[in-house]
Amino acid sequence: MQLTLPTTAFECQNLIGGTWQTGIDLERRDLHSPYTGQRIGSVPMSNAAEIDRVVKAAAAAAITWRTTPAKERAQLLFKFRELLLANADELGQSAALESGKTVAEGKAGVLKGVEVLEYALSLQNLDDGAQLEVSRGVTCEVKREPLGVVAGIAPFNFPAMVPMWMIPIALAVGNAFILKPSEKVPITACKLGQLILDAGLPPGVFSIIHGGRDTVDALVDHPSVAALGFVGSSAAARSVYSRAALAGKRALCLGGAKNHLIVVPDADPTLTIQGVVDSFTGCAGQRCMAASLLVAVGEVDGLIDAIVERARGIVLGRDMGAIIDKASLDRLHRAIERGVADGAKLRLDGRQAKAPEQYGGGTWLGPTILDHAAPEWACAKDELFGPVITIVRVKTLEEALSLEAANPYGNATSIFTTRGGVARMVADRATSGMIGINIGVPVPREPFSFGGTKTSRFGAGDLTGAGGVEHWTQLKKITAKWAQHSDATWMS
Repeated sequence: MQLTLPTTAFECQNLIGGTWQTGIDLERRDLHSPYTGQRIGSVPMSNAAEIDRVVKAAAAAAITWRTTPAKERAQLLFKFRELLLANADELGQSAALESGKTVAEGKAGVLKGVEVLEYALSLQNLDDGAQLEVSRGVTCEVKREPLGVVAGIAPFNFPAMVPMWMIPIALAVGNAFILKPSEKVPITACKLGQLILDAGLPPGVFSIIHGGRDTVDALVDHPSVAALGFVGSSAAARSVYSRAALAGKRALCLGGAKNHLIVVPDADPTLTIQGVVDSFTGCAGQRCMAASLLVAVGEVDGLIDAIVERARGIVLGRDMGAIIDKASLDRLHRAIERGVADGAKLRLDGRQAKAPEQYGGGTWLGPTILDHAAPEWACAKDELFGPVITIVRVKTLEEALSLEAANPYGNATSIFTTRGGVARMVADRATSGMIGINIGVPVPREPFSFGGTKTSRFGAGDLTGAGGVEHWTQLKKITAKWAQHSDATWMS
């Protein structure tokens, strides 16, 4: 599927109280496509005053939205689903244009978001409350309620999918939701916002506020924002979580990763070669579930040789997209240079890959493989966030599991094997939140929730599935007595 370059620029606006607004005296930043380097639009940098405007509009809308019956809320979200599917191709193009993904990857992110929306739509038919007579004439009841105004802060690498991890569940349970998309990829978020308006959701129930770090800080600090979801680097996740916690807010902040793929000698070649290459080259490696460390156990040279050859056949612009910007590309170049200087064997050098002819002005890097690295080297322990995989050799599965346990991140670990006992051993002992068996990108599908461990997550629970419902709601407990009984217990 070919990327269609736009003929006009998209000048993003904030969505406040159901209307698109430019803001007052806001700085604007130009947007450039990673494919070509050309200007594709601009985005406003919102200040604290603009944050206050959007939060007040959302707070006013939340009063009515929370009392709207769940089935009525769901009917509007059903319409949103129809519009998402009808516009999936356009959204895929938009996500690719601004983030560097292939168009197919951009559309896949939209469809993954639809899965979360479909889970959210099922909530209307679930009774999550209960009532019991706990003593003579005394009943206890629990009911789940929305928090009010909540916010989501999304990264650049999934312009549609990550916002859709948060928006559907938060809205379905009765909150007003404010999205702060990455200032690098705000166009797709605006298109999502327009579809929500077209679906008929009341003004202010869904809002968009654009900006950078100062905008995030103002959103976190606003006293009327009750809870936050965040996805980004671990350093940023820790910062946002700490700031929110100090303000007494609920926050779930997902961070980065150094995902381990463990390959043992009995691994199935077909599953392993495709699984490893797809994992570290998909989305140009710019995803928190990408493989970035291959732990080779024993004699697996044949498999590694085949992985190198398959990766060598990746065609930029067709099979793999671009790096988000020049700063990221330069950082990846430095990481490769350091890995080689430390002593790693450069099996495949993506810096030599040919950029697509029609996208010569873009930021491109081909698949890169660093072999025979030591675990303590930067290429083996740091999150590089690009199509670069490092290979560390070990003799035993115990050594591989020890490396995995020492990993400060905890998003994903995968094992490639044909033996059930080996697979179960890794699944039981790995310390990551998401485990793959012969799968290089073990992202769960709804209703199984997404979330890691260790420094890949700050806060309790997961962001999708039942964890998302818990995050965006609170429980109210009601104890009642209507008559005195002669055989009363201590409670009644």
